[in-house]
Amino acid sequence: MALTVRVIAPDKTVWDAEAEEVILPSTTGQLGILAGHAPLLTALDVGVMRVRSDKEWVPIALMGGFAEVDSNELIILVNGAERGDAIDAAKAQAAYQEAETRLSEVNADDKQAVIQARQGLKRARARLQASGGLK
Repeated sequence: MALTVRVIAPDKTVWDAEAEEVILPSTTGQLGILAGHAPLLTALDVGVMRVRSDKEWVPIALMGGFAEVDSNELIILVNGAERGDAIDAAKAQAAYQEAETRLSEVNADDKQAVIQARQGLKRARARLQASGGLK
């Protein structure tokens, strides 16, 4: 019995295939999904989703959203997503370093700027991890 997985972003469908296992970055921690999972609706954090298909793990960077499991179907609606094999690791590394610098230079009294810098760093870290550049 397989699990049908769909990852849908506003601009494209990133994944639409069967999988044996999925690990999601939920807002409460990592969440594993297998075939036969109980119905579930959960919020997703910015992070890396891992899909095991044909005994290979495929990383996908998710930019937050929601996941629903029902009847061996996992539907993931996200603000943005990118497969790890489509991310240039060198560019992702440069973006991560730039985001770290931006966070270190932001005025701590400007709460909105701090939140935006932290979110930028989380997105850059997710892309870098999905590309295989950061474990």
